[in-house]
This record gives sequence, structure tokens and C-alpha cells, in this order.
Amino acid sequence: MVWFSGMWLAIGLLMIVTLLVVIVKNGLTLFWPSEVVQIELVEGSKASIQGASTLAGEVRKRQDKRVLDAEGNVIPELQLFVGNRDAYGFGFRYVDQSDIASQVYPEDIIVAERIEYGDIIGYPVSMKLADGVINADAPDFRQRFESVVGLSNDRRHEIEVIEKKKIGAINYEMQALKLSLRKAELGGGLTDELRTSVEQRTAELQTEYEVLAKQATDLRSAQKAETFVCRLPTGVEREVALGDLMHFYYPNEMGYFDRVGHFFVEIWKFLSEDPREANTEGGVFPAIFGTFVMTLLMSLVVVPFGVVAAIYLREYSKQGPLVRAVRIAVNNLAGVPSIVFGVFGLGFFVYLVGGSIDSLFYPERLPTPTFGTGGILWASLTLALMTVPVVIVSTEEALAAVSRGAREASLASGASKWQTIQRIVLPASVPGIITGLVLSMARGAGEVAPLMLVGVVKLAPTLPLDGDVPFVHLERKFMHLGFHIYDLGFQSPDSEAAKPMVFATTLLLIALVVVLNAAAIILRERLRRKYASSAF
Repeated sequence: MVWFSGMWLAIGLLMIVTLLVVIVKNGLTLFWPSEVVQIELVEGSKASIQGASTLAGEVRKRQDKRVLDAEGNVIPELQLFVGNRDAYGFGFRYVDQSDIASQVYPEDIIVAERIEYGDIIGYPVSMKLADGVINADAPDFRQRFESVVGLSNDRRHEIEVIEKKKIGAINYEMQALKLSLRKAELGGGLTDELRTSVEQRTAELQTEYEVLAKQATDLRSAQKAETFVCRLPTGVEREVALGDLMHFYYPNEMGYFDRVGHFFVEIWKFLSEDPREANTEGGVFPAIFGTFVMTLLMSLVVVPFGVVAAIYLREYSKQGPLVRAVRIAVNNLAGVPSIVFGVFGLGFFVYLVGGSIDSLFYPERLPTPTFGTGGILWASLTLALMTVPVVIVSTEEALAAVSRGAREASLASGASKWQTIQRIVLPASVPGIITGLVLSMARGAGEVAPLMLVGVVKLAPTLPLDGDVPFVHLERKFMHLGFHIYDLGFQSPDSEAAKPMVFATTLLLIALVVVLNAAAIILRERLRRKYASSAF
């Protein structure tokens, strides 16, 4: 039996390691710059694009087709990421190995990342700048190209600051002024003086808004003024605005250390930027932030409720049929499907509690709901309700593990029952309580189904924390890494392009859960050593 158990343990560990290796391998390929191959097709190949016999792209996959040729042999094929989705109408192309006449790796081919329509893969021809045209064969072309793209990125950042922060703050204040008039009107306190002051302040804000809007418009015009001319592998030349380009590189000229540097830059962009192109491009920072904040709020709620319930059931309640029924109910709750908790959270937290809060405290905002719609607060409470049985059970086991001698010694010294629980039992049970917290965080951070009903969205324009009073906005909707994976895998308009992002986001979610659990485990071990040495 020992060897039999060891065998199944080894099989389980092998499955886990294999899963992690697959996720890591496929996730990290999103950031590594691959070489671009140019392929000449045989005449009459079905893989040709717009009648051209030349293709170029990154080889993403090599596989055998499910069909056989006339002689019964398997047909190997390549999956190429050809980019240029706006020109071709697709981003990937499958090419049979038998259709390839020749292939080369040209050094002058370029990959340019842009805001929309994915990457450009082609050959630079020229730049049309305000001071003239610079051809690709000019000595300073690359230097000027890098300078102009960097300037465009700075200009884009300036536009984002103006529109999201400055204009956003103005819109937020104007909305608050409008709501203050509505609130005064509902309360019967609307006066001409208040109306005049609000109108004056609104006029001042409108003036500021028009100035900032003109600045943003001028910057956007400057983004479109200069263009980049590129020749696609099919031979067609296309002209795109330089302001739409974010980054470029020559993949076939890069050395190993250049690729490593590019790899870490792309990882940083993935962690720090907002998503683009239906979440298939850009970064996942809002999803990271939303997942972390939601898990933290859930933990702050689930621990007090779970510990208090466990203390009552173990220390104060009279053991009998009713308490046994409660324990059975708690254990059964741990097996209820998560979507059921999502439906309960929608009905109780969102519609009942949130709707009541809106009626009592935010009548001026109705019929637009504030708390009467999904938000990060209700999502955290729903997951706390879902994971509280885990904390209750683990806390009860920890309380039961405290020796009877320690309890009796405390009571014999004149301490009350509550003082004994507070100063002897609870400190000794902290490691077990944190174990329950670790398990609840691991489950809560990876849940998706209930969140779809109580607050998670595909793209959140603002974070739950920002610089606007009251700074913490628990009513706001949020992004979540788990839902981001679901959206990429099942709702993406280009599933092939989204696959590397799916694995990368999955790897990130696993890493986040590991970090949160590791922090809780380290805290548990320190507390365990502390109270073990105290008891000794």
C-alpha cells in the first residue's frame, strides 16, 4: 500500500508539473520575439493571399493535418502569424509544407506594433514627415523612425492624461454639481443662490473643458499628420499614421541579448498597460488590480465572520441536534455550485441591499443605480459568503486542537471564559485560521461564474481606487483575471490571436494566487513558531 500510494502521489505531481510546464511554455511565447520567415509558394497554392505567391510571418505552430493526401500520407503544415489584419482580413494563415517552394529570413523586414489591427509585418519604404520624405535607405532612417515613434508615444500619453485625468476630473465635478441641484430639489432646499453658484461653477468648468478638448484635438491631428509607408510581403504598399505605431523592431537582426531585453520589456508592458483590441492586445493591469482588491476585500470579510461563527459553534452553543444540523449545513454549503452563490448575491446584495442603499442615500441619482448594480463590493461579499464554510471548518478544528490543560489553567487562574478564549485559545488557533484563509483565497481568486452576475466586466474604464473623492469606489465594476481568460478564450473575435494571451493571463493568475497564499503561509509559520515557543 505504501508503494501504491507513492505511485499515485507521483502521478498526481507529474500531472501538476506537466500542466504548469504547458502553461509556462505557451504563456511566455507571447513575449519572446520570433524570427519572421518569408515563404515563396508554389504556383496555384491555396495559401496565397490576394493572389500573391509570397507570404511572411512568424511560425506559431507546426502540426500534421487531419486529412491525408492521395497516397495516404499525413500532410505537415505551418501556422503563420502574418499580421496586417486590416489589409488581409485575418491574422493567421495555414500553409502546407508541400506548398512551400523556398523560404528565407530577410534582415530588413520589420514588425511594428500599433494601437489597432494588430502588428504590421513588412518592409519599410519611407516616412512622410513635416520636414519632408525620408526613404528607408537613408542612413539616419532608423534613428529618425525611433525618434518619431517615441515622440508619438509621448503625445499619446499626453492625450491620455488630458482626456482621462483632466477632462475626467472636470466631468466628475460637473456631474457632482448636477446631482447637488437634484438632491436640493428633492429635499426642498433648492434656492436661487445655490442654483446661481452651481451655474457659475459649471460655466467655469465648461470653459476649462473646451480648452483641454482643443488641446487633445490638436494632439490627435498631429498624430495623424505624419505617416509611415510600408510594403507588405504581397507587394502592396500601405500608408499608416505614425501616431498609430507604438513600437517596432527588426526581428531577424536581433541577437540573443536583444531578444532577452525585448522579452522583459514586453512582460512589463503586459503587467502595466491597459488592454486593447477586445483584450487581445496590450496589458492586463486593470484585471490584476481588480483581482487583488477583490481578494483582499473578500479576506477582510470572510475571516471575522468565519471566526466568530466557529467560536460560537465550538465554545458557546449547546451541543445537540440543532448545532449538528448547522454544521451539516455549513459543510453542504462548501459543495454548492458557485453560480448559485452568484444568483443569491445578485438578488440579495445587488437588488435588495444595493437598491435600498440607493433609495435611502442616493435618491438624486435614480433611476441610474449606484449600489443597486454589480460592483466590487458585492462581488467580494458574494465570494466571502461562498468561502466562509472553509474558514468555519478550519477554525473549529484549530479551536478543538487547543489542549484542555491550557484552558483549565487559565480558568483556574481566575480568567473568565471569554478572557480564556481571547488570550489563550485564539492565539493558539491563529495558524489554523490562516490555513482556512489560504484555502478561501485560493478558491475565491479563481472563481468566475458568480462574478459574471455581481460586477465583473470585459473592460472597466476606471479603477475602484483613484484620486476622486472619496478615493475608494466600492460600487464600481471591475476587471478580473479569471473573467479575462474566459473572455479571451470564448468571446474573442480572433481566437487564434488570443491563445498566447490566454496562457499568459492564466500563468499570471496562478502566480498571483501563489503570491497571496505564500504571504499567508509565511505569516502562519511565523505565528506558529511564536506561540509554540511561548507555550514551551
